[in-house]
Amino acid sequence: MTRLLNSLLSTAGLVPAAVLAVVLAFPQTASADPAQAKLTITVTDIKDHKGALMIAVFDQSGYDADKSVAGLAVPVTGGTASTTVDIAPGRYGIKMFHDVDGDGKMGTNPFGMPIEPFAFSNNAPAQFGPAKWDAAAFTVEAPATTHTIKLPS
Repeated sequence: MTRLLNSLLSTAGLVPAAVLAVVLAFPQTASADPAQAKLTITVTDIKDHKGALMIAVFDQSGYDADKSVAGLAVPVTGGTASTTVDIAPGRYGIKMFHDVDGDGKMGTNPFGMPIEPFAFSNNAPAQFGPAKWDAAAFTVEAPATTHTIKLPS
């Protein structure tokens, strides 16, 4: 059981160090590129109004391999948080967690189960591992796309 839970956390992209590395490796840019689309990610139903949302955006080839194309750390100050990133039009999936205590890592119980909220694009369910690509994938179109994720209780 512990092996399965560890696999879930590492496969789900919920390893904070990796998410932080992605955030540093793919900073947001201020310049507008015509080959890019603006993807606005809005997260709703945030219960604890503190910490940060750790968000990773993946294309299909990187989704299961945890190789994101963009990473974001979004401060939480209320029940809803939004951020925008420039990204090439295409199909993407999002893996995210709410780092409530601000320690930079996904909180887990002694059995390795997440105790901090996490979610996937399309509000796709995690069943014995991360949400499947087909359930999480959505299309980003130019000039702009908005994607809303409800953080589960």
